[in-house]
Amino acid sequence: MIRSFTAHAGVRALVFASIAAAVCAAPALAQTLKFGLAMPLTGSQSSFGKDQIKAAEWAVADINAKGGVNGKKLEMIVLDTQGDATLGINAVNRLVNVDKVPVFVTAWSAVVKAVAPIANREKVLALSIGANSPDIAKLGDYVYTAFPLADVDVAAVANYTLKTLGKKRVAVIYVNNETGIEAAKVYRTQFEKSGGQIVAYETYDPKATDFTGALLKVRAANPEMIHLHGLVAEMPLVIAQMRQLGMTQRVTSYAGAYNPQMVEKAGKGAEGLIVTSLAPDARQNPNVSGYLERWKKAENRIPNGLPYTQYLYDSAYLVAALYDHLEKNKLPATGENMRRALLAVKTFDLPMTGKLVINEDHTVRKPVNLLTVQDGQFVPLATVD
Repeated sequence: MIRSFTAHAGVRALVFASIAAAVCAAPALAQTLKFGLAMPLTGSQSSFGKDQIKAAEWAVADINAKGGVNGKKLEMIVLDTQGDATLGINAVNRLVNVDKVPVFVTAWSAVVKAVAPIANREKVLALSIGANSPDIAKLGDYVYTAFPLADVDVAAVANYTLKTLGKKRVAVIYVNNETGIEAAKVYRTQFEKSGGQIVAYETYDPKATDFTGALLKVRAANPEMIHLHGLVAEMPLVIAQMRQLGMTQRVTSYAGAYNPQMVEKAGKGAEGLIVTSLAPDARQNPNVSGYLERWKKAENRIPNGLPYTQYLYDSAYLVAALYDHLEKNKLPATGENMRRALLAVKTFDLPMTGKLVINEDHTVRKPVNLLTVQDGQFVPLATVD
């Protein structure tokens, strides 16, 4: 069961999301077990957010079609954040104080950081799934990530650039927000620690459309490669303008760049781009093949940000496992009990991303898949730990 809300200047309009056919065929389930999902339904990040929401909706439908959690229906309440901190606060306040959910899922680093005080104050479990700032592991007792942070994949791509590709002089360009600032620091620290040199370190405004100033400084530094860390809304523009300025260096990025829009919008400029994925592909997990076919059948495409949608699909199964623990131990559905369940179960076997271990330091680790753009397609490059 899914309830969906959208927001612009606050959370206003109630929209009942379409429920997958599997739910219609599901057995009648007594009682509901609620959780919240605060993600971008509208705004510049909505193409990313909507696909992640759809993946979570499918998972809820699949769980309920198989009997729910011990005969009880899993209910997901979706609220719009637009990837914005203020709207994120509005959404989470509603989830906690009106809908009374004991656990909610959210993403986008700025949003996760903004809503963390609410989770800690109200003792409601917050699961960050997709945000990458390393600071997320330090936001308090009730905030956990179920997605590897930048010190996993960004550090891996830094090491690969230096040790495998042999590039010793790199420039970093990043968006000036929570997503970019901390991740850029991770790259710089790891690359320099391994013996490389950062020859330029430039930032740009999240609302910018002209990146010439920062790019000219990078061009003047004459790096062997460039690491770009931003959002999918502007990264293709950065690459396109880079090529217009005659900059031919190969570009690396993170999982946010593993998106069809990168190739569609950057065109040939995206050739050679190296990105990360923190989720298994169809070779590594057979379930992914069926998942991709489901997308092609439903939407005639692969999802925007495939790895993120895999984690969002699994988020419903993670919540279901927490509720199952409470049910078996006859514990009330409170945020404190959800947190205890997370720490007690600790290891989860999830359908799309496989084994997930929640560490005591609020982090998770996963192998890092590297992909590169070749002839307009993302193709596997390497897998590193």
